[in-house]
Amino acid sequence: MSAVQQLPEGRYGSSRAADARADRKLKIAAIVLGTLFAAMMVWFGWYYVAGNKFSGEVIAFKAYDDKVRVHLEIRKDTDASGYCTIRSQDADGAEVGRADFRFDQHRDRIDKVVTLRTAGGRGTTAELVGCHSD
Repeated sequence: MSAVQQLPEGRYGSSRAADARADRKLKIAAIVLGTLFAAMMVWFGWYYVAGNKFSGEVIAFKAYDDKVRVHLEIRKDTDASGYCTIRSQDADGAEVGRADFRFDQHRDRIDKVVTLRTAGGRGTTAELVGCHSD
């Protein structure tokens, strides 16, 4: 009789070869999912940057008793048209004015001073809510 006894295959856990195959499959799945996630992030970023044809920025503003004058800088495609929404709040944070300003000029950069009428209080801010192309 032999002193070395063979254990039944698979009875006391998987073999090293099976563990290596499982590890390899897990690594491949992680690489595929990671690549898909990275591609999705790149696509969302590209859409945000390239897909946004119309954007604006508040350069300066001056508040008066019943209005706020806002200096806007608009960046857009030359043939794009759209509007920007501006709002103003009083010292307590209550909204006292909101208006849309349209930009149809055939230029890629527009500097314009617009007047936002306020009601119910003196506006102390000028906030660009957003710009949207048509």
